[in-house]
Amino acid sequence: MELNFSKRVRNLKPSAIREIFKYAEMPEYIPFSAGNPAAEAFPAEEIGRISAEILRDSPVAALQYSTTEGYRPLREYLKEYMREKYGVGGNGDSLLITSGAQQTVDLVTKALVDPGDIVLCEDPSFIGSLNSFRSFEAVLLGIPMDEDGVNTERLESVLRENKNIKYFYTIPNFQNPSGITMSAEKRKKVYELCSAAGVLILEDNPYGDLRFRGEDIPAIKTLDTAGAVMYVGSFSKVVSPGIRVGYAIGPEALIHKMVVCKQGEDVHTNIWAQMICHRFMTECDYEAHLERLRGIYKHKAEVLEEAMRQYLAPKGISWSKFDGGLFAWCKLPEGVDMSDYVQQALEHKVCVVPGSAFMPNENEVSDCFRVNFSTPTDGQLRRGIEILGSI
Repeated sequence: MELNFSKRVRNLKPSAIREIFKYAEMPEYIPFSAGNPAAEAFPAEEIGRISAEILRDSPVAALQYSTTEGYRPLREYLKEYMREKYGVGGNGDSLLITSGAQQTVDLVTKALVDPGDIVLCEDPSFIGSLNSFRSFEAVLLGIPMDEDGVNTERLESVLRENKNIKYFYTIPNFQNPSGITMSAEKRKKVYELCSAAGVLILEDNPYGDLRFRGEDIPAIKTLDTAGAVMYVGSFSKVVSPGIRVGYAIGPEALIHKMVVCKQGEDVHTNIWAQMICHRFMTECDYEAHLERLRGIYKHKAEVLEEAMRQYLAPKGISWSKFDGGLFAWCKLPEGVDMSDYVQQALEHKVCVVPGSAFMPNENEVSDCFRVNFSTPTDGQLRRGIEILGSI
């Protein structure tokens, strides 16, 4: 039978990352393409103990249907934790537990975007979010990145020239894929520009707790006095991506619509997993756990940077500064074809993601590629970068 696909999914393409990931799972390939946390980062022993206790003491609560908004103890704890530690969340805000940060992006888009509406995003930006925007037939306008974050002059002109913009999507900390962190000055400017234009800011922050150099910069959401920012958090990079637990903190009216949309998607996020997150945060030394993660990624980043200085810099390959997160964004010298380079890397059993996968405009040419340093071993980091320099 021939299927007639809907217009909104007819032109969607498989994720380039997921396609390359098929090779990355093979042991003979060096997996620079994944965005997975390091294997040694998972608190497996604690999760195992907590899970066993939950099934012993509260099996029905863990295995039964629950409320769409999320597991109440986790929601209440997160509200207090995010407000006290980060200054995120005000009187007009509500909190929704989602099935990963990706679902928050999807729900916000479903609630706000009609076909033909404009979504602004950084250029480059996270491919998962870009595909979500495309699935709702949004018009994507990319705002170029400077070394200290999005180009605010270009953002200002785009906001001035367009009237049906629904929101601006940004990853201000250790951006995926560029690794760039938006400066405090630019965060303030972004908030001023968007709130004045009546455009929501969708602030995605999966990597903020993984800073291993420099000082933390307050979230854009901390500036929010007008209900103009939806903050997106996740346990994927700090506890486990497999449990699929994220959260949204933002305007109550929008959260309410997202709850209605979520009821039609998955009813509620996995309650067992939410209970694990709550007990891990409240019963284990969560801050010590985060500090351990920073140590793991600081070491891996240093191994990567040493190898890049030795093998990539002499060949004219440069990279953006990164002080946390999981990625390095590498730029090829002029005249080198990025697609051919990535293909040759694959033939040499090194998986990197082509920069074109992260472009809001799918026809845009890129001379960059993304390297993940959290998944490979130290030996793979050194050997893989040596190979990339030799191609």
